[in-house]
Amino acid sequence: MQTAALVGIISALALALAVPLKEDGKKKEKHRSATYDSLDLGNYDLNLDNYGEVIDLSNYEENYDYGDLASKIEVGTLPPPTKSLPGPLSTTTGATEIPQKSPPTSTAARPQGPGLFGSITDQGLPTCLVCVCISTSVYCDDSDLEHIPPLPLETTYFYARFNHISKIQASDFTGLEKLKRIDLTSNFISWVDEDAFRMLPSLQELVLPENQLTSLPELPSSIVQLDARFNAIQSAGIQPEAFKDLKKLEFLHLSDNKLDYIPMLLPERLRSLHLQNNNIQTMHVDTFCDSRDHSHIRRALEDIRLDGNPINLSLYPSAYFCLPRLPTGRFY
Repeated sequence: MQTAALVGIISALALALAVPLKEDGKKKEKHRSATYDSLDLGNYDLNLDNYGEVIDLSNYEENYDYGDLASKIEVGTLPPPTKSLPGPLSTTTGATEIPQKSPPTSTAARPQGPGLFGSITDQGLPTCLVCVCISTSVYCDDSDLEHIPPLPLETTYFYARFNHISKIQASDFTGLEKLKRIDLTSNFISWVDEDAFRMLPSLQELVLPENQLTSLPELPSSIVQLDARFNAIQSAGIQPEAFKDLKKLEFLHLSDNKLDYIPMLLPERLRSLHLQNNNIQTMHVDTFCDSRDHSHIRRALEDIRLDGNPINLSLYPSAYFCLPRLPTGRFY
């Protein structure tokens, strides 16, 4: 009896719960139907025949700008430097060898004398920084030099015009065996060591005009041209046989000095002798020719200038018989 009553109660409760759930489902379904009914879906009846008409994809990319999505790259920028690790990457490798520096060479072991750029000059710089070095030529014109600068050993032509050089020492050109030309025009040179030029085996041209020389130093046998115009050279400052052994000498220019006579024993190869504007007053009969040999002819000596001297050349007619032409000067 009790069991039948319990079953009845349970059935009543289940029936009561089922009725509201069913009503709620109907309400929700009715609400969803009302929501979709409010939408105008008449134009969106899609099928394979009208798919392209309903949705227009022709301007799809135009309506959306993808430019902002591209990463901006600036030309010329560099990535940030990678931070180096404070320690080694691996502890299994061996220790890194540190290169050992060779000990500095002592000063005594270094070669002495001028090098490629020359030694240090009075200005505290190598010669080829104070002067201009082009190949084997060194140009030191108008450089306010007071001494001959140390020259590279390969120097062939040296120019130091328009400076303040007052003397030339024997050591100034030591070791310059290839030196062919020295031009010291317009300095203040008043003293030259006797051995300054004598030991230069390749010297051919020595140019010393516009200085203050009173004598000539000994010259090397290789000399071809000597130009010492506009100095104060006296006849006493020239050795009696200074030019005798200079077999290659072709140009001897000693004009505008203080010479009293023409140098004797001039080499046979001499072509040009300029002695104008001196104080020459007389001439020896054998100055140019050998008076004892009338067959002697000096074909090379074609240019002799004695103008500007007090000598009267007409007084020495026998002194010119071997010459191809008469000297230039006063004949009255």
